[in-house]
Amino acid sequence: MPETQRPVDDAAGELPLGVRVAAAWSWRLVAIGLASAAFLWLIVQVRIIVIPVFIAILLTALLSPIVRWFERRGAPKSVGVIAALAAFISAMWVLITLIVTQLRNGFDDLAKRSEEVWWEAKHWLESNSIGITAQQLDNAVQQVVKTIEGHQSEIWNGALGIATTAGQLVTGSLLTLFSLIFLLIDGKRIWNWVLGFLPANAHAPVDAAGRAGWVSVGSYVRVQIFVAFVDAVGIGIGAALLGVPLPIPIAILVFLGSFIPFLGAISTGALAAFVALIYNGPVNALIMVCVVILVNQIEGHILQPLVMGNAVRVHPLGVVLAVSTGALLAGIPGALFAVPLTAAANSIVNVLVNKGWDPGVDPVAEYHRHEKLHSRAKHRAKNVARLRRKENK
Repeated sequence: MPETQRPVDDAAGELPLGVRVAAAWSWRLVAIGLASAAFLWLIVQVRIIVIPVFIAILLTALLSPIVRWFERRGAPKSVGVIAALAAFISAMWVLITLIVTQLRNGFDDLAKRSEEVWWEAKHWLESNSIGITAQQLDNAVQQVVKTIEGHQSEIWNGALGIATTAGQLVTGSLLTLFSLIFLLIDGKRIWNWVLGFLPANAHAPVDAAGRAGWVSVGSYVRVQIFVAFVDAVGIGIGAALLGVPLPIPIAILVFLGSFIPFLGAISTGALAAFVALIYNGPVNALIMVCVVILVNQIEGHILQPLVMGNAVRVHPLGVVLAVSTGALLAGIPGALFAVPLTAAANSIVNVLVNKGWDPGVDPVAEYHRHEKLHSRAKHRAKNVARLRRKENK
C-alpha cells in the first residue's frame, strides 16, 4: 500500500503513547466538565427547590436518630416523627426568642452608641493631624454607602443564593418542612423508589454507596452542632467576662454562623469585636479578637481534626477548598452544603472503589419482599384482632 494511502489508525498509532493517552483523557475531561457545568446550571435555575430540599436532607440526618429511638422501643413511627419535629421547632423557637428579646432591648442602645463613637472618631481626627480629615472620612463612607445601594440586588442575591421575596421565602420554608416530614416518615421508601429507576445490576453498588454517604452526612451534622456549641460557649463566656454587652445574642449568632465553616466564625467573631469596640474601646475589642482567635484555633486544631475529621474523614485542607469553592459558586448556601457534600462524596467513592457491597443481593427486591411480608403480617394481625372482637361479643 502506498505511503499516502496509509489508514488513519496506522497514522495515529505512530503518535507517542503519552500524546494518545493525553488526548484520550482530554476529551473525556472536557465531556465531564460540560456535563458538570450543565448540571450546576440546572441546579441554579431550580435553586428555590433544591436549597429547601438540601436543608431538609440535613435536618433529616439530624433528627432521624430520634425517630429510630422511638421505633426501637416499640412506638409507632408517627410518634417518633412528631417528637423529632417538636424537638426541632422548640429549639428554633428558643433561639429566635432569645435573639429577638435580647436585641430588642439592646439594639437601640447599640445604634445610639455607634453614632456616638462615630462622632468621637471624627472629632479625634479633627484634633489630631494624621493625614486624614473628617471630611475625607465622610466622603469615603458616603462612597461605600452609594456602592452598596447601587449593587444591593446583586449583594443580596449573591449572599443568599435564593430568591428574597417574602412569597418565595414562605414557599421555601413550607417546602423544607414538607420535605422534612416526608423524609422522616418514608425516607427508606423514597430511596428505594429512586433506586428503582436504575438497572438491576446497579442497585447494590448505588445502595451501598448512598448509605455510606448518608452516614457521613449524619455524622457531619451531629458533630457540627457540637463544634458550634463549643464555639458559642467559648466566645459567649469571653464576651461576658470582658463586659461586652449582648453576650447571649452574640453566642447564638456564633452558634448559627458556625454551620458555615470558617466564613461563619470570621463574620460572627468580627461582630463580637465590633460590639466590644463600640462599648468598651479598642483595648477591650482587641482582647475580644484574641478570644475569638483562641476559640477558632481550638476548633481548627483540636475539634476539627479529632472530632470532625474522624466523623467525616475529610482532611482540613479539603474542608477549606470545599467551602471556598462552594461560596464562590453559590454564596452562603454553597458554603453551607460544601462540607456535607464533600464528606458524602468521599464515602461514596471509597465504597465504589473498594466494592463494598454484596453483588448477589438486590436491595430493591429485598425491600419489596420485606414490605410484602410486613403487609401480610399486619393483615393477619388485623384479622386476628377482628376475630377476637367477634368472640368477645
